[in-house]
Amino acid sequence: MSSSAMDRMPILVGVGQITEKTPGLEGLSSPVDLMVQATEAALADAHLSKTVLEQVDTLVVVRSFRESTPNSPEALAKRLGASNAAQWLMPNGGNGPQYLVNRYAQAIAEGRCELALFSGAEAIDNGRKLLKAGITPPWEEPTDRKPSYLVDEKKMSNDIEDAHGLMIPATAYPLYENALRGHYGHSIAEHQQVMGELFSRFSEVAAKHPHAWFPVARSAEEIATATPSNRYVGWPYTKFMNAMNQINQAASLLMTSVGKARALGIPEDRWLYLHGCADTSELWYVLDRENYHSSVAIRTLAEETYAMAGRDASGLDHIDIYSCFPSAVQIARDEFGIAKDDPRPLTITGGLPFHGGAGNNYVMNSIASMADTLRAAPGTYGLVTANGGYLTKHSAGIYSTEPPAPAGGDVPWVRKDPASYQGRIEATAHPRVEAAPEGAATVETYTVTFGREGTPEVGIVVGRLEDGARFCAHVPQDPALLTAMTEEDFLGVAGTVTTGTPVNRFTPKG
Repeated sequence: MSSSAMDRMPILVGVGQITEKTPGLEGLSSPVDLMVQATEAALADAHLSKTVLEQVDTLVVVRSFRESTPNSPEALAKRLGASNAAQWLMPNGGNGPQYLVNRYAQAIAEGRCELALFSGAEAIDNGRKLLKAGITPPWEEPTDRKPSYLVDEKKMSNDIEDAHGLMIPATAYPLYENALRGHYGHSIAEHQQVMGELFSRFSEVAAKHPHAWFPVARSAEEIATATPSNRYVGWPYTKFMNAMNQINQAASLLMTSVGKARALGIPEDRWLYLHGCADTSELWYVLDRENYHSSVAIRTLAEETYAMAGRDASGLDHIDIYSCFPSAVQIARDEFGIAKDDPRPLTITGGLPFHGGAGNNYVMNSIASMADTLRAAPGTYGLVTANGGYLTKHSAGIYSTEPPAPAGGDVPWVRKDPASYQGRIEATAHPRVEAAPEGAATVETYTVTFGREGTPEVGIVVGRLEDGARFCAHVPQDPALLTAMTEEDFLGVAGTVTTGTPVNRFTPKG
């Protein structure tokens, strides 16, 4: 391979993280403020001055849950002096940061990008403070145009799911959790303890992380037990099992090529290489999924990422699995071939409930933390996984300070086109969804939503008709029934479903 081709080997060279805990109402940062600070930290990490931002040719902002200004990429570019860059906004989805690294590694290797900046932030805690004080956050910045999305935004729930409340992650992910409980053969009490132990280990990592929003180690019992301060949200999840987005956090990444890094004088001890990566999407709607205890999209993600990197789970030294809810961790762990009793921590940050989940941008914090971890242990390998929607969109990357073997030819690094394996996922057999179900039925999985006062409010069932068709329904608004659904195993319970407008109704026998 020519030296000019090797010069295009893609590398991550700068990472920056910001967590702001400002008392009172003075000096509260906006999301753009936080992105500026994170970018300045990434520049310092790469031993670069701010003037280098004039050379950035690609700037992508990961969309905030609540965009604070009409065009955040343009606002950030103006603040940083990076107005020469093509400016893009990444749509909703926690897969976004790792997807950007994967996509632009390819662009750098092919010579279509030279220096890329990615950033994202949430300032939801700051915004809440201001609104509580009767102040509208003064965060809007003048821009010349509307933002351009790098990837088309696609609605992630259908009309049936919307009508029954499955367009909210806190109600969708519990469906997976109860299905997993049945798949593992756990009782309700056993599985509650399993979830508590899993996330207790996450909280222990968060307790030691300098950017964690909640740096507190919590016991399994504290996490798993519902109390007034740790109420159920979507059963079986307590508050401590939910991603926490009421935070002020930002992260930025700088990517370039080996040749450009040398030209800029970036020390080699800053360089991180991407050895394997992949991007997949599940069958799009929750009701279309093959089942609720596994994921063909994550399985394919793992296969392709491992194949590209030339290693499997045994070759990983550090792991950060996307952790919005326990089911997301358990399914990804299983599909990536990591044993339940594996002693390796499944997070390097503490995860979204404890480190804090900066909306769609959490994984940028994860990648930045992975960079710090790998630099402190040169030659080791780290896996980052990312998840968007309702276990819908997935990306993964395996990183190391060690360079990968060159791909050969005129391009030093090649990422397989995701379209080449996405077709296998789309071909997955899955049940027909019946919008207007009638007749005898059984429960496939379920959840119960809780109000802020800690009382059960809505029972949601995904079930099967006698012909195998899948449906979604609510149970009758009976407090005794809703309580029973949290104390007794309703998986496989028989009953009758009737069509409603817009909500179908499932009534258990007896």
